[in-house]
Amino acid sequence: MPRVTFLLADGTSKAVDARAGASLMTLARGARIEGITAECGGECACSTCHVLLHPEWYPKFPEPGEGERMMFTFAPGNGKTSRLSCQLKLEDIHDGLIVRVPAEQA
Repeated sequence: MPRVTFLLADGTSKAVDARAGASLMTLARGARIEGITAECGGECACSTCHVLLHPEWYPKFPEPGEGERMMFTFAPGNGKTSRLSCQLKLEDIHDGLIVRVPAEQA
């Protein structure tokens, strides 16, 4: 069971246990993570589930597809480790994952 730590815009953090196979977006919504509204429901059609992966975790997920990369242009606070949480499936190897919610989304 992977445990994910969300670094929040207010400077606090929240650790949440995930079910393997769940998306990071589903985990964030279930845990009521501030700034992850996921308005499109996980269809990769908006950027309201945007997160920044801690650099050491970025290579532990598949590269973003073209559709996801296009959505980054709409994501406030995007950077080199930007991802849409709806596109990230969590597995046991992601135990300890650290993600930051951009302050611009809070």
